[in-house]
Amino acid sequence: MPGRYAALLMYVAPSQVREANEQWLTRILELLQVGRRDAEGLELLALFRAPALLLSQTCGYPLMTQLRGQVQVVGRPRYEWPDSSAGMHCSVIVGRDTDPRTELADFKGSRGVINDRHSNSGMNLFRHRLAPLQQAGRFFASVAISGAHQQSLRWVREGWADLASIDSVTFAYLARYAPTEVAGLRIVARTALSPSLPYITALSCGSVEAERIREAMNLALQQLPHVSATLGLQEVLPASEADYQVVLDYQREARVAGYDVLV
Repeated sequence: MPGRYAALLMYVAPSQVREANEQWLTRILELLQVGRRDAEGLELLALFRAPALLLSQTCGYPLMTQLRGQVQVVGRPRYEWPDSSAGMHCSVIVGRDTDPRTELADFKGSRGVINDRHSNSGMNLFRHRLAPLQQAGRFFASVAISGAHQQSLRWVREGWADLASIDSVTFAYLARYAPTEVAGLRIVARTALSPSLPYITALSCGSVEAERIREAMNLALQQLPHVSATLGLQEVLPASEADYQVVLDYQREARVAGYDVLV
């Protein structure tokens, strides 16, 4: 087969995680006997929609709002970390240790920060959790966009924002491998559970090819126990778009509550 795109870009820090993902990808490609095409310079959605895509990982919310029917779901990871288990995860809503506010409702009128408007963990789950607490469509005095979970944590840590919603896998990775990045922060609340971030391939691959890729992913994890341990990743479970309907349910529930936009 000609070279295909393969890039895992959802969890890229700390360095131990990025390196483990690269080792995993390399072994997957070897097992599938597929060459790797350089994806550098491709915008993320263009990568996901590329006919030459072999394997990537996206967020559950854009899967359903921007990529629905345009990609083939391969599976979803079964991480085993605090707040991430059995193919599910949540977001942890964090504030500063020094902030005297203890309940989520106490933060009404504070400053929020999100990583991206299209993020399930950083925005959609956050919006759903805050929807019962908002008034007249507003919870925060202001909401900034940081561009990444790590940056959101830094904004809270350094006092530029008061609350952020962080993917629980990301938070676990930082707590384990880069504890200074979560030092001085505490978990104020947790969101509802959501399926862990889906692995995808090109739509043209179909379900049979997707199953072959998933089998290679799991075999590679078995062959690389240090990668499995570093990532806290036990296996890749079967998955389909239908599993991610819940993220749209959360969106709808927030809208029904009068909180269509996280502000």
